[in-house]
Amino acid sequence: MDIGQKVQLRRLRDRVSKKLASRLGQTGTIRDFKMTDGSGVGVLVKFEDGFTTWFFEDELAPA
Repeated sequence: MDIGQKVQLRRLRDRVSKKLASRLGQTGTIRDFKMTDGSGVGVLVKFEDGFTTWFFEDELAPA
């Protein structure tokens, strides 16, 4: 995965708000990466409506 790449939200690991769950299947653009509380890497995704949040890499698929 690279910054600027389009990705689709394909699953969510944890329980989330209905607002975030409604984004399943939507496409966004990778904006940055972040370290998670282990040795994992999170992916910061910006959706078409401007909403931005991070996901684990296995929650995303290339679009």
